[in-house]
Amino acid sequence: MVFVRQTIVADASTALSQAVCIATRYSAVRRQFGSENGGVETQRDLHETMKMKAGRILLHLLCLNVVTFGVIAGPQTCPASDLESGCSDSEEWKGEFFPGIPKIKYEGPSSKNPLSFKWYNAEEEILGKKMKDWLRFSVAFWHTFRGTGGDPFGAPTKNWPWEDGTNSVAMAKRRMRANFEFINKLGVDRWCFHDRDIAPDGETLEESNKNLDEVVALAKELQGSKIRPLWGTAQLFLHPRYMHGGATSPEVGVYAYAAAQVKKAIEVTHYLGGENYVFWGGREGYQSLLNTDMGRELDHLARFLEAAVAYKKKIGFNGTLLIEPKPQEPTKHQYDWDAATSANFLRKYGLIGEFKLNIECNHATLSGHSCHHELETARLNGLLGNIDANTGDPQTGWDTDQFLTDIAEATLVMLTVVKNGGIAPGGFNFDAKLRRESTDVEDLFIAHISGMDTLARGLRNVVKLIEDGSLDELVRKRYESFDTEIGAHIEAGKGDFEYLEKKAIEWGEPRVPSAKQELAEMLFQSVL
Repeated sequence: MVFVRQTIVADASTALSQAVCIATRYSAVRRQFGSENGGVETQRDLHETMKMKAGRILLHLLCLNVVTFGVIAGPQTCPASDLESGCSDSEEWKGEFFPGIPKIKYEGPSSKNPLSFKWYNAEEEILGKKMKDWLRFSVAFWHTFRGTGGDPFGAPTKNWPWEDGTNSVAMAKRRMRANFEFINKLGVDRWCFHDRDIAPDGETLEESNKNLDEVVALAKELQGSKIRPLWGTAQLFLHPRYMHGGATSPEVGVYAYAAAQVKKAIEVTHYLGGENYVFWGGREGYQSLLNTDMGRELDHLARFLEAAVAYKKKIGFNGTLLIEPKPQEPTKHQYDWDAATSANFLRKYGLIGEFKLNIECNHATLSGHSCHHELETARLNGLLGNIDANTGDPQTGWDTDQFLTDIAEATLVMLTVVKNGGIAPGGFNFDAKLRRESTDVEDLFIAHISGMDTLARGLRNVVKLIEDGSLDELVRKRYESFDTEIGAHIEAGKGDFEYLEKKAIEWGEPRVPSAKQELAEMLFQSVL
């Protein structure tokens, strides 16, 4: 939209300049020829030529004005077709945001209907739980309703019909209505949000809080009794005040502002019945160590998180606090680089019992790990709390936030979840966005359906692995030497070096069996 506007203005400016130039030239030439005898015919010809050129340019300007008005003006607050049934007197759009899109239903693997589930059957029981309870899907407000398709190289491409081009409270309420219609048609019962995504920033903290309260009141009404946030969070990375971070900013005023913003975000998450609260420190890191006191910043971050724990308990919020690891982007180095780094940080500062981790698959890619590795690291440390269900492009080095559609990766993800006994009160939120070139409203549904089906299929594949048992048996046999008396001795912490040296001399050179990796891969592939 911005690019189109700039182009039109530039064209109009050029045309106007041409008109002024022609008028100036005409005046000068007329004076010259009018003062000469015998110049009447020449003057008349010139006059007619100049009139024709000026007329064309004025017509061009008139057309540009019409086109400019049509392109730059946002859609009506209430589309003409919806004025009778879709809008209230307050100009809030209360009609259907996704006309023609039915409630998405399970139709099975043979269905060719793109607006149906092929693998996700919410009420179907698998391994003792309903599929919806294993997966606990959630819609991410920011990508779904604030994603524009814009990137550093191009203007926004997604002009959703309900958008009016503003960031007003009225527009925020309209997006919230669209959000809940989407959730209901998709058939999920959770959503997640950043505070500044659902309500506009004000001129002051008080005004921002007022805006948030107004939109959250509507969200509470629209949620009813069946829908709740999987989690909420505060956006501490977009505003210029947070360019050095929030909890790790060298400016105490910024630190205090960040604390106030998180305090409010925890309150509204609690008010809406949220099950978790996430800390994603996009700016909590550094660009250069030359001007950074890393130790002091890490201490400040720990004090910030301690204060969050204290406030959570004070207001009676029983949700889980989650840290979302990411190695970099937008900072050069984030302090919660990966699951292992985050676990070490929590242990060092005595926070290990207060927090869990929100693992994002695309962030795992950026840290040089597989999503399976990060999930297993979190699980083995007792820290697996939630999963940002997305994936990255292995050919790029940034956070592409694509919907997870790789069946093999989804199966590995679900393998960890099943080993963990589930993920509640966490779940799977789709921290994923449409590609810039996908601009139809139905694409929002198709993308989520595809992501949900992929994870559901992964869960079904895990059942096959468990029922077959061959992969588990391969792993068991690899470590069976530790199932002996001496192995148990070692695992109990009683294998001192002197004792083990005697055994090594007694046994001689050990036999080292094959790892059977290719067989393991074959067994895994057989269930896909």
